[in-house]
This record gives sequence, structure tokens and C-alpha cells, in this order.
Amino acid sequence: MSQTKHILVIRFSAMGDVAMTVPVLRALTSQYPHLKVTVVTRGFFKPFFEDIPNVEVHIADLKGKHKGVLGLYKLSKALRKLGFHMVADLHNVLRSKILKLFFFGKKVVQIDKGRAEKKALVSGKLYAPLKTTHHRYADVFNELGFPIDLSQPDFPKPKTLPKPVLDLGICTDKILIGIAPFAAHKSKMYPLDKMEAIISELSKDYKIVLFGGGEQETETLNAFEAKHSNVISVAGKLDLKDELTLISNLNLMLSMDSGNGHLAAMFGVKVITIWGVTHPFAGFVPFHQPEDFQLTADRSQYPKIPTSVYGNNYPQGYKNAAGSIAVDTIVLKVKAVIPSKAGI
Repeated sequence: MSQTKHILVIRFSAMGDVAMTVPVLRALTSQYPHLKVTVVTRGFFKPFFEDIPNVEVHIADLKGKHKGVLGLYKLSKALRKLGFHMVADLHNVLRSKILKLFFFGKKVVQIDKGRAEKKALVSGKLYAPLKTTHHRYADVFNELGFPIDLSQPDFPKPKTLPKPVLDLGICTDKILIGIAPFAAHKSKMYPLDKMEAIISELSKDYKIVLFGGGEQETETLNAFEAKHSNVISVAGKLDLKDELTLISNLNLMLSMDSGNGHLAAMFGVKVITIWGVTHPFAGFVPFHQPEDFQLTADRSQYPKIPTSVYGNNYPQGYKNAAGSIAVDTIVLKVKAVIPSKAGI
């Protein structure tokens, strides 16, 4: 019998990018059940991978014992003891490049991020959909000898809601709509006054669960909860594992171009995304979501969109581009995707 192949997968951050590896690894291990995978990532992301067969996580403490070149050397020594055969670098940054230097003798393939194409997209020289990040990840495994079919995903079943979630008054006998109004850059966000109008309207027909983190975001979401019935903020109230379980039970997630959309998509939850100065064409659409679930800013008003891949660069006057999407457009899209039932 041939030796079981063992792939080391590197993806340190960010949350959305790490979450996008999950459906790809789930497809990989499903289609190659004798394959073993070790994911090297930050400890915070470990719950993402708990239920994927034959996948283990090795924590990279990049701010502690694995900091700097010496720390990465220590990490490489620990990883070599695992006996992996090949390396899939799904990050392709300075840290992962240094780490790979210590893996001489192993086959190494890194992601092609398509930087030239993305530069053309944000400069206005190209306006067409690029390869998705999920397929860029899959290309790495294809080059390692493990082609993956992403067209027929197998999503995990929602888990039973844990006590901390139930204690907040959330249960699955109601239609649960998750809303995550925040993003790393304000240019990717829908104006909060308009988002509150959406929350107010949807809360008439659905139970609304608000997601966010950080002191200011939590304060804003708590204020929304206090003002509107059938609205619960879970910001700062759950650990990541319980929050993921809750997300897996949502009927729909309304998200910006941000991590929460990818967290929901990795469970097969329907995800409607709102886009500001970024655009679905750059390849960061949540996994297995239809094109019409991506609500984009009005390019007749903002013709330079997309102005950047990540939302960190935009011309004067573009900061609130997402606000060009009408409140009614978003509300009607949610109701079309998840028709409300009598009563909530």
C-alpha cells in the first residue's frame, strides 16, 4: 500500500482569506479521503477547521515564539517533525516565503494572486471577472497533483445551538437573518443610518442577529438592538466557536465585502453582499453564491469602481459609494431570497 500523502497548508491571515480555504479543503479531503492535511495558521482560526476530516491545525504564534526569522526557523523545525511531503502556500507573503526556505527538498507550490490582473482591474484598464480566490487556492492543489472539483460542494449540517446562544433568546424556530454591517475600511461599508433603516424594516418579518467586534462596533450594534424589536446583537457576547455554530444556523447573512460573509458561506448559508469601492470581479465573492446576491455600487455615479482590491484606496467623494444602493433594493433582495413566514 502506498504511503498516505501529507500536505502542509500555509495561510496565516486574514479572517476572510482563511475562511475561504475551508470549502476548498473540505472538497480536497472529500475527493481524496486518504490525504492528510495540516494547516499552519493563527490559533484564533483553529475552530474553522474542526469538522473537516483528516485536517489538523498547527498554530503559528507569529507575535510570540514564532516571530521573526529565528521564530520561523523554530516553527519550521516543529513542522518538519510532522513528516509532511509537500507544501501548499496559500498566502505567498514574506513570512511564508521565509518559512519555505527551511523546507528544502520538499515540493512547494504557492498561490498566484493575479496581482497584474488585479492592478489592471483597479486602474480601469480591465473590467471583467477575475479568477476567484477559491479557484486560485484550488490551482495550488492541482499543481501538487490533486485537482479539485468545487462545483458540487458538501456543506456541514448546522450544529445544535449552544446554551450561550440560547440564553440570548435566539432559537431556530424563527427565520434568522444575520447582518454584519462593518468592514476593515469604511469605503466598503453601507452607511450606518441606511443600514439601521434596513434592520428596522427586516425586523418586522425576521429575527435579526447583528455581528461585529470591537468596542465601537459593539456599542453601535447594542444601540440598534435597544431601538428595534426582534433584533439581537451578539457582538462581544460569544466566543468564536459558539458564533460559528450560530452562523451555521442562519437562514441568510447580509454582509459587506468582509469576513462574516465568508464565515457564513463556508457553511452553505445564503450570503447577500454589499459592495462599495471594491467589486466582486476581484475574486472575493463568498463561496458558491449566485451573481445576483452581490449588490454593487452604482457605477454611473462612481465610474472608477473598483478603486482598489481591499478598499484602502479610493478617490475623493467615493467613501460612501455603497450608499448608492437603495435601502429598498437590499430589503427586497433579502425578502426574495428568504420569503418571510407568517409571524416571527
